[in-house]
Amino acid sequence: MSDPQDYDLIIIGAGSGGVRLARMSAQRGARVAVVESRYLGGTCVNVGCVPKKLFVYGAHVSEDLEDAAGYGWSFPRDQVKFDWPTLVANKNTEIERLNGIYGRMLENAGVTVIQGSATLADANTVVVGDDRYTARHITVATGSWPVIPEVPGKECILTSNEMFYLPQLPREAVVWGGGYIAVEFAGILAGLGVQTTLLYRGDMFLRGFDDDIREFTAQEMRKKGVDLRFGVTIEAVESDGAHYDVILNDGSQLKTGLVMAATGRRALIDGLGLEKLGVQISESGHVVVDEHFQTAVPSITALGDVIGTPQLTPVALAQGMVLSRRLFGDGNGEMDYRCIPTAVFCQPNIGTVGLTEAEARKAGHQVSVYRSEFRPMKHTLSGRDERCLMKLVVDAQTDRVLGAHMVGPDAGEITQGLAVALKAGATKAQFDSTLGIHPTSAEEFVTMREPVA
Repeated sequence: MSDPQDYDLIIIGAGSGGVRLARMSAQRGARVAVVESRYLGGTCVNVGCVPKKLFVYGAHVSEDLEDAAGYGWSFPRDQVKFDWPTLVANKNTEIERLNGIYGRMLENAGVTVIQGSATLADANTVVVGDDRYTARHITVATGSWPVIPEVPGKECILTSNEMFYLPQLPREAVVWGGGYIAVEFAGILAGLGVQTTLLYRGDMFLRGFDDDIREFTAQEMRKKGVDLRFGVTIEAVESDGAHYDVILNDGSQLKTGLVMAATGRRALIDGLGLEKLGVQISESGHVVVDEHFQTAVPSITALGDVIGTPQLTPVALAQGMVLSRRLFGDGNGEMDYRCIPTAVFCQPNIGTVGLTEAEARKAGHQVSVYRSEFRPMKHTLSGRDERCLMKLVVDAQTDRVLGAHMVGPDAGEITQGLAVALKAGATKAQFDSTLGIHPTSAEEFVTMREPVA
């Protein structure tokens, strides 16, 4: 008897996790469809990490030009010009290219792409416009969306989504928030010559990162001209037509040409109809799943940002691999959320993997800390006042390296390699016995001999 359903799996959302799940499941012989209402590739490709990093590269060029003088290069400074629309247009061309690649990957895998907004009519039926599609399994992979706090003048505030298509740069900007996105955009704007103020309600931004990393990053960002203001938040924004008056909770005001909020993201599940089917939603607004991505409804699973796990593209990709294996493979597979490396592409970059010093102590480890701060070799000739920080958190009893943290050029690239070592359970003795590549900043991770704490 033939299967009465149209598909074995319908995935709602063609972001990183959804596309990976679709491709892997189709390769395992499943009949798969993906429903997408916006763009292929999701947040990461379109309004997230990919265009963000392209902007970071663009913003850093100004420093490279300044540093060139120390290496004997000279050029008329009055002839150096930056054109924001050119950067945006070139970024758009690259994103369109990536959209095409995602489309071809799905097509080549035999996945059906359905354009439109989805609603679940029942546990096995997805409605898109006037069409109904049925499937044995439905996966919600719709990602997340920026949230702007409810303050007077909220309509004047932009999010990261709009920043990627900004028609022109202002002379001054206020960035509101203290996480990855806020810190990265503050660096981008400042690097492009915008007088930038970052506001954060806490006493130090980048909550969850190692305290030494947070403080060192603040120090370096201030050197680059970013006005960091902690312990304050926005109460209202007023427009006078050409500028905005930002009223803060301490009674002060800022006049600026742009206000951007990077104050959090929410799971994008509006209109899906999940709760009426019995899918549980947490107090934080995320879809509740077990360790196998299963919701309370047997035919419905979910992955990625909608379930509240770390909002990182590689996490969603790994989840897609695991879920495909569980649904259409041997039924096995587990996610391991330990030692997830991550980077913040501020200037200079942050790279981190494993436990922070505070987390290690809280977990009961007897901790030894190795820390090195130095001037990167490049700046011995450039003259730039920029420094690098590297830190290892070690279990003094087992000698196992619990965490590796860095602020400095190429921190993300360096930390990716260290993540392999930490995942494999490397000890400090093994770090010490590894020969460094000289002269590099990275070699400092294998030459730190004396603990500082």
